[in-house]
Amino acid sequence: MKLYQAPTSPYARKCIVLLHETGQLDDVELVFATGSPLDASKMPLAQNPLGKIPALERPDGGAIYDSRVITRYLNDRADAAFYPESSIWETLTLEATADGILDAALLLTYEARVRPEEKQMAAFAEGQWGKISRACNVLNERWMAHLSGPMDIGHIAVGAALGYVDFRHSARDWRSENVALASWYAEFSKRPSMLATVPVDPK
Repeated sequence: MKLYQAPTSPYARKCIVLLHETGQLDDVELVFATGSPLDASKMPLAQNPLGKIPALERPDGGAIYDSRVITRYLNDRADAAFYPESSIWETLTLEATADGILDAALLLTYEARVRPEEKQMAAFAEGQWGKISRACNVLNERWMAHLSGPMDIGHIAVGAALGYVDFRHSARDWRSENVALASWYAEFSKRPSMLATVPVDPK
């Protein structure tokens, strides 16, 4: 299999962390791909017409894309338990919340990197941070029991999301109002799969 990814992509990180956790890393070739909303020419367009990563080429079928599709496929391929039926709706909701944090954080990144400075909107940026802040508050207030339980895809998604917020928006503070979540993340980020996938800008 080939996974089209970039070391800075938090969505790809979700997939690679799951590869580590399920012992499938050696089954996949990691193929570097990168682009922007303005130029997708270097992205795996043959695998994903949307010009986004991650995308996974399978030996037994066509390419699949979107991190939630890929992680579900990898989970089933390994006969793993990262989508437990006993708590599937909670797990999927937690994953969706984490991916929503990523969506907002990525828009916040693009606002500063892609849009010309004179056209940037402070209100738009603060609106995106508001989504991140509210989601972190909810994770801290309502989801710690789940995060303290057996690891599922929700844990991986939250870890990737908070890691990306730290990576691209370190000047902003999500920890001070979310002590329990910050403590959980400090421990979760020590997992070998997380340490092996810390995002870095390519040189």
